[in-house]
Amino acid sequence: MNDTIAAVSSAGGPIGLIRVSGERAIEAVSAVFQPKNGKKLTDAPSQKLVYGTLRDKDGKVIDCCYAVVLRAPLTYTGEDMAELQCHGSTAVLQLGLDALFCQGVRQAEAGEFTRRAFLNGKVGLSEAEAVHDLITARTAEAAQNAAAQVMGAVGSPVQEMRDDLIGMVAHFHAVVDFPDEDIDPVLFEDAAALLHRTTSRLYAMAESYERGRILREGVPCVILGRPNAGKSTLLNALLGRERAIVTDIPGTTRDLIEENVKVGGVLLRVTDTAGLRDTTDPIEQAGIDRAMAEASASALILAMFDGSQPLGDEDMLVLARSAGHRAIAVINKDDLPRGIDEKLLKKHFLHIVPLSAKTGAGLDKLLELIPKMVGLGDGSIDGALITNARQAAALARAAERCEAALYAAQSGMTPDAVVMDAEGAIAALGEITGETVTEAVVSRIFSDFCVGK
Repeated sequence: MNDTIAAVSSAGGPIGLIRVSGERAIEAVSAVFQPKNGKKLTDAPSQKLVYGTLRDKDGKVIDCCYAVVLRAPLTYTGEDMAELQCHGSTAVLQLGLDALFCQGVRQAEAGEFTRRAFLNGKVGLSEAEAVHDLITARTAEAAQNAAAQVMGAVGSPVQEMRDDLIGMVAHFHAVVDFPDEDIDPVLFEDAAALLHRTTSRLYAMAESYERGRILREGVPCVILGRPNAGKSTLLNALLGRERAIVTDIPGTTRDLIEENVKVGGVLLRVTDTAGLRDTTDPIEQAGIDRAMAEASASALILAMFDGSQPLGDEDMLVLARSAGHRAIAVINKDDLPRGIDEKLLKKHFLHIVPLSAKTGAGLDKLLELIPKMVGLGDGSIDGALITNARQAAALARAAERCEAALYAAQSGMTPDAVVMDAEGAIAALGEITGETVTEAVVSRIFSDFCVGK
């Protein structure tokens, strides 16, 4: 990492940022930026904006902008850094990069700034992964969770548990080194207490992944129902705009219509589907087949029923497809005289919401229920939700090894048995903090980042 890298870190708006890091970062930016105060940028104090002109590789002025130098080790990467805060023109930013490349700077690879921060000990691996989650967050709640993890909401407790286990293992090793002495039973009792506490914490963290994944990726949700039950009207009501065509003609919706809807703190990836019924129309049947497949893959089904009509054979298809899934029965057309018998629905659904998708009456109850159905209804986002499948798997492995070590400690096995499983847990936790992760895994993680981060 002795070379110096640069990349456009922000573009597409009124301000564009060129970020530079490495041994020659300040020198390279000083060569293409001339302060208005007549002083050298290399002499500027750290973390202070300097106004001046940016020049291209031929020395021509291309922008009036700001520069800032950031001196190691108090920087994001732990190296000397410098940034150019330019106008957001793509042409200006590219000319600025080209000028830096002529100074011996090279283009940064995807995620290389954060990777250098990790390799230089500025952030742990879990914090680095949270940077990616923060960049790609699509809801305020997902951003809050990621920001807390950048600040150590996952890395800190994992490091604490790992340190405790290392201390316990070191104590056991000291005992094993003196086999002629009797082993104090208190050693096993203390180890069992630590392992019991740690196992519970690890399982709780691992099990939060399902909620964390929903927070980060959103909830795949399908609106299912017979023709003219009001599925497209409900989609439009959720979106607050006319997205799907609504008519009284059965079979109007023939293909899947997908949209993202923010419901409370949840991103709902809603799919409107073709109405379920027997049909001889091959195009409509293809849409129905897609609807059935989409329902099978969804995490939440909004089973739509026409409240003004008795349940029919087509509604039975909806009941059958909803069975075994997380589902809410939505009785639509509550603005019309009630014709549906809810007794059968109550046998199939834990939650039933009457509403009028046309007028919006009752829609608030559905919006309030959806986050609770997916486990995100309490509104508490503190960074504790695991959003990363790799971390969740490592936490589960660590919990299993801690549980095995606990059994060994409680069963009076030899210290070696306790140590072996405890060391397995330590290694698994090191995959989260970064101490025991392989180079291949590190490369894979940062390859998902955008260039400039």
